[in-house]
Amino acid sequence: MKKVDFESLILFENADYLVINKPPYLSSLDDRHEAQNILDLAKAHTPDSQLCHRLDKETSGCLVIAKNPEAYRHLAIQFENRKVDKIYHAVVEGIKEFDHQLVDRNLAASNKGIAKVSKDGKPAQTVFHTLKTYWAHTLVECKPITGRLHQIRVHLAYLKSPICGDTLYGGKPLYLSSLKRRFNLKKDTEELPIMQRVSLHAYCIAFEGLDGSQIKVEAPYPKDFQVLVLQLEKNA
Repeated sequence: MKKVDFESLILFENADYLVINKPPYLSSLDDRHEAQNILDLAKAHTPDSQLCHRLDKETSGCLVIAKNPEAYRHLAIQFENRKVDKIYHAVVEGIKEFDHQLVDRNLAASNKGIAKVSKDGKPAQTVFHTLKTYWAHTLVECKPITGRLHQIRVHLAYLKSPICGDTLYGGKPLYLSSLKRRFNLKKDTEELPIMQRVSLHAYCIAFEGLDGSQIKVEAPYPKDFQVLVLQLEKNA
């Protein structure tokens, strides 16, 4: 992976916080197998940087970084009190008409990092709302109220609407040939999915700054997510 230009990821910055548009495939924290991660890049920009939350390695979008310990504590309390508003966008299988539908199902995570619905698990709530339906897929707005491991992915799978490309939770990769009637693949080439990861993007985050001001940041779709939505539009 080529060296990431951290400055180009910054969507918002003040004296206390940075909000970046995390690229897919870049780990939030130290990963033995990676030359770079978000935390190291942030510390090179501001030495006291701390990540206020995490995104899965494959997930793109809004990630908040505190530039000093006071800012970190201030946001940690908001996360604890569920005062941080997060919105994700996901492309799921099937035509789904969610109208601010709440899924309230406890989740338990295995030591292998796989989550499942379980009454013995920890409380988890997510609200789902359909943004647009296509021929056989739906663009869904996901608002997690709690922050459990893989929460959005598992709750969507529970609704029989797995996220495209989320093979861990029953989602299938989405190929252009399944959308386009007259799709011709070059001879002796293997077709790759339109998006080679879980189709999930952290679209927006809103929280209170240290001075009491409201901070709300939206992250534009990365290229692969943009291409996916464009192909769904074109072939709807």
